[in-house]
Amino acid sequence: MFEQHTSFNFQAFVLQIGNIKLVNNLIAAPMAGVTDRPFRQLCKRMGAGMAVSEMVASNSRLWDTEKSIRRGDHEGEVNPIVVQIAGAAPAMMADAARYNVDKGAHIIDINMGCPAKKVCKVEAGSALMKDESLVAQILEAVVNAVNVPVTLKIRTGWDREHKNALAIASLAERCGVAALAVHGRTRSDLYEGAAEYDTIRAVKQSVRIPVTANGDIDSPEKAKFVLAYTGCDAIMIGRAAQGRPWIFREIAHYLETGKHLAAPSYSEIHAIASTHLRELHGFYGDVKGLRIARKHLAWYVMAMPEGAAFRQDMNMIEDAALQVAALDHFFARLIDGEVAACRQAA
Repeated sequence: MFEQHTSFNFQAFVLQIGNIKLVNNLIAAPMAGVTDRPFRQLCKRMGAGMAVSEMVASNSRLWDTEKSIRRGDHEGEVNPIVVQIAGAAPAMMADAARYNVDKGAHIIDINMGCPAKKVCKVEAGSALMKDESLVAQILEAVVNAVNVPVTLKIRTGWDREHKNALAIASLAERCGVAALAVHGRTRSDLYEGAAEYDTIRAVKQSVRIPVTANGDIDSPEKAKFVLAYTGCDAIMIGRAAQGRPWIFREIAHYLETGKHLAAPSYSEIHAIASTHLRELHGFYGDVKGLRIARKHLAWYVMAMPEGAAFRQDMNMIEDAALQVAALDHFFARLIDGEVAACRQAA
């Protein structure tokens, strides 16, 4: 057994997955195009007990592509290393699990929750929930292929008329899956409407393995409500962490103390965003890193004064150094205004 090492240590909310003990029960959700190594590291620095990788294809012909190599890059990443694999063929999924464990994965997560059309049209992701027999075959193959914990992410069902999360959860437990995450929407819902937690609650009551609740958790109060209502062991946060990775420390503090942390200052947000930007440039190279950084910077400044104008200007910049300078200039003006306001109030 190993324990993750981090500056956050909320023992009241420790989560155990197989032989792995996490420092808390706050998990950064896997998101394609978002949860690369720089973002996972950032979430962990901000208080996430675990961060799951972007999904990696089970097709071995794709493992040597630039995208797969980057998605499998965990150099220097804080433990545990969690790799999510996607596919629909049991033997290929087992091979993918072995391959990623050999490369250092401590946990293998199976994707049966992605609603994207390009994933579902090859009968992977949440499309697998339509075929419980195939689900069982995949789970058995992967669990038997590796000696690390295997986890599973699902939705409540294919559509609202066919919610079978309880059946899939039972299969997962029987097949030896160590933990389960449930997004409170069906595949047909995509990300529309509000997540529902009744099904997640029923899943938690039906199995003995740890269950993580996912969907629309965007504040400390919502996190507390979802944990209490569902009885789940952990919560998983996705879109709410985009441009706001400090949500993990905010939730952890609130669960621990019942009090709110002060909102980060513009100066701190600048430091976080600037570090993230430089890590993206370093990870992808200046050209690709600059382009990938645009969406992250847009999320950081979305609700800030002049944020819309900054986003438009940012999309025109084609030089990494100029992107850094533009970010510094934008926040310098905000920080000056913040300081002036504080002096006036004093």
